[in-house]
Amino acid sequence: MRSPTPSPYAGRQAPNAPAAPALLRAARARCTAAWRAGRYLLPTLATAAATLAAAPLLCVPSRTQRWAERHRRRAGALLGQPVEPHPRAAVRNLRWLVIQAGTGLAAGGLALLLLGTLALTPVITLLWWAFPSPPWLPLMSVHLTDWDTALPHGLMNAAGLSALAAAALPPLARAHARCCLAALAPSPAEHLVERVTELTRTRTDVLQAHSAELRRIERDLHDGTQARLVAIAMRLAVAGDRFAADPAGAAVLVRQAHAETEDAMTELRSVIRTIYPPVLADQGLPGALSTLTTRAGVPTRVDVGPLGEVPAAVEAVAYFAVTEALANVARHSGAARASVRVTREGALLRTVIADDGTGGAEAAPGSGLDGMRRRAAALDGSLGISSPPGGPTVVTVELPCA
Repeated sequence: MRSPTPSPYAGRQAPNAPAAPALLRAARARCTAAWRAGRYLLPTLATAAATLAAAPLLCVPSRTQRWAERHRRRAGALLGQPVEPHPRAAVRNLRWLVIQAGTGLAAGGLALLLLGTLALTPVITLLWWAFPSPPWLPLMSVHLTDWDTALPHGLMNAAGLSALAAAALPPLARAHARCCLAALAPSPAEHLVERVTELTRTRTDVLQAHSAELRRIERDLHDGTQARLVAIAMRLAVAGDRFAADPAGAAVLVRQAHAETEDAMTELRSVIRTIYPPVLADQGLPGALSTLTTRAGVPTRVDVGPLGEVPAAVEAVAYFAVTEALANVARHSGAARASVRVTREGALLRTVIADDGTGGAEAAPGSGLDGMRRRAAALDGSLGISSPPGGPTVVTVELPCA
């Protein structure tokens, strides 16, 4: 008996097998996008109708602002864009009411027609005897006489409408969301006003922080180093007067003055470190942070990526931000461990300090975190805090370093 001839595909995968998972993923992604678009467009239809019906009430600026901000957040969430609240602009919001009533009704009505027809398809298919010739279903406009005609036409109608929904609804929803954001976006003049306002506030904060820093340095030098130097001068003067009569006593005073000099130098170095830490000049930011975290009150992991050339002012702000954040972790968080990650993305230096403590941190006026915010704002940077009750706490400082 001859053994059977092996198949040419034996031991090999079918040529089209690897494409099946990719096709399934693509179909799933299209269905998800259509579902998200439908969830956006159908409420848009309802809110557009409400806008049209309640237009006189919505003309009140405070109500229009809340209504507009709600739609800006929805549009931003659909497009995956962060949307920050803008200052009140009555003209822009009223203009958006008109656009929303028109585009929302049109886009939402198309979505309702398409999805409603798709939802009716299985009902019409199962109740074909009650709807023998439904003209509103594009692929079921034939006369249905039995199950043999109802089921195939129902399946074709469902498949065709599903494909149409997957192809049409996502771009329709994105187009409406972009239209909403464009209508509510500040004008160039408003952008300029916001920027000038932000720079004015930042300049005020910088001047206040600078004045407070100068007063602190003056107080430290006056109460510490200067007092010690005065004591040294007095001891040396007494030693000079007593040297001829009591050399041994004068020597004791000189030794005391020498000890006071050492203490004064230590205090002076401490004050200098608060202005610009020498460890930054000696070791750079990575080395300075490694040295800093070894003295932290909790075990801290440091991860510093390639930073390239970073201005000294930016390094100082990042260093002091980590210093303040780790001090807060040790004093207030009850954390068991913390981490510091510093990365550079183009012209942006990002420092992230995280801990597994109890959370609840906030940048209250006058607090250390508020000081971090003002230091970052002085360089046109930003401070972000995520600290829900129960933790964890993540503090993010972003600084431009071009």
